[in-house]
Amino acid sequence: MRQILPNVNHFKDFWKNRGPFRYALTSNEFPPTMLAQEEWIFGNDINFLLKELMQFDQKKMSFVQSPFNPKNKDILRPGGLSPWKINHFPEQWNDIVCDVFVPEGHLTCLVMEAIKSNEINGPIDRSEILSEKQTIEKAFFSLLEKNLEKMGYLLLTPLGKSKYASTKDYLLEWEKDEQEAGLI
Repeated sequence: MRQILPNVNHFKDFWKNRGPFRYALTSNEFPPTMLAQEEWIFGNDINFLLKELMQFDQKKMSFVQSPFNPKNKDILRPGGLSPWKINHFPEQWNDIVCDVFVPEGHLTCLVMEAIKSNEINGPIDRSEILSEKQTIEKAFFSLLEKNLEKMGYLLLTPLGKSKYASTKDYLLEWEKDEQEAGLI
């Protein structure tokens, strides 16, 4: 769920009336990338939230074999790239430095390494049979979540055993900033 919340009181009202949510995401940069100014994305599933940020469904993105696939002997594969990419990758992210992908949505070998070392958020249920594509997707979003701050985003998550995003400290700081600016 996307919502523009220009000040702390709007956020509190929204959280009270529509929330609480497990995750809250906004931009830490100006101008924001892939978000409108003062826009937040809320959700209870991290993969849904990240897909919403990327506009995954709207842009009809999908994980596909890269032309750099080792099976394709006609093209040399640059070092560090995996044999996977995301079709219709957000152009806005082509300039963002991230360990997980390079421009045009080519995934790095970190995705494959995360699968091998089982560093994917949330254990993979071995009784759940995932296709290679589903495993790549799960690993990508797990690594993307860990890289959001470096990419210029702020992700509020639950702390400890909480079921909902920890907003208290962030809202206190935001309210203090607005008071100092004479906005409230």
